[in-house]
Amino acid sequence: MKRIVGVILLIGSIFLFAACGQKSAASIDKVTIGASPTPHAEILEHIKPELKKKGIDLKIVKFDDYVLPNKALENGDIDANYFSTVPYFNLQKKENGYKFSNVGAIHLEPMGIYAHKIKKVSDIPDGAKVIVSNVPSEWGRVLNIFVKNNLIKLKSGVAIDKASFEDIVDNPKHLVFDHSVEPTLLTAAYENNEGDLVAINSNFAYEKGLNPVKDSLMIEEKDSPYVNIVATKTKNKDNQNIKKIVETLHEPAIQKWIEKKWGGSVVPVK
Repeated sequence: MKRIVGVILLIGSIFLFAACGQKSAASIDKVTIGASPTPHAEILEHIKPELKKKGIDLKIVKFDDYVLPNKALENGDIDANYFSTVPYFNLQKKENGYKFSNVGAIHLEPMGIYAHKIKKVSDIPDGAKVIVSNVPSEWGRVLNIFVKNNLIKLKSGVAIDKASFEDIVDNPKHLVFDHSVEPTLLTAAYENNEGDLVAINSNFAYEKGLNPVKDSLMIEEKDSPYVNIVATKTKNKDNQNIKKIVETLHEPAIQKWIEKKWGGSVVPVK
């Protein structure tokens, strides 16, 4: 009888340890996030080891445009995305009926206005052509840079993220704004000298070796509302793993690393 009891206890112990082993392996949760290659995906790659300690196995899917990350989130191909600014996020929700939630502002990438031949704002010629992306949520952002540099004036009371070219009421240099270019083609427009001035989103500028702080003629101020966020489906906004990711991105050590790596051209926000 004692021998039988001992065997039963031994077998029970084996199953117990096996179960514990399975539980330990299952305690690592997989989370898939869609992100722009630079700087978003690079930042996520940097925090992967820290997330591993917190029980999260992070998979990063890179997107080169601004449309597919939201489609992938809507289709359930990814758990969250990290690429868009607040105004663009709100516009996409309105236009597509996405039931998404902003779960955390992470950083600001100041928009830069680039020029090959113009070295000072005062040297901008009369009738200069300004190339801007065809994304309406970006227009007010670009126009505000020109307002801040006393190049144009907008209608009184127009919100930055709602402003459009029709809101320009004073344009003493007769600047011509071409807002027909896809965001991914802005750097090509700059390289090909298609305009006197080109407004380029910083993530695309980085990929071509342009530093907004050092290389732009004009740059967006740091109090801009165009912060980059982590977004997920509203039904998952309280998901603990996604919360851990946002909390990790807000850790002081991570924010210092971001500031150092991009030399101030990527500005962490709390």
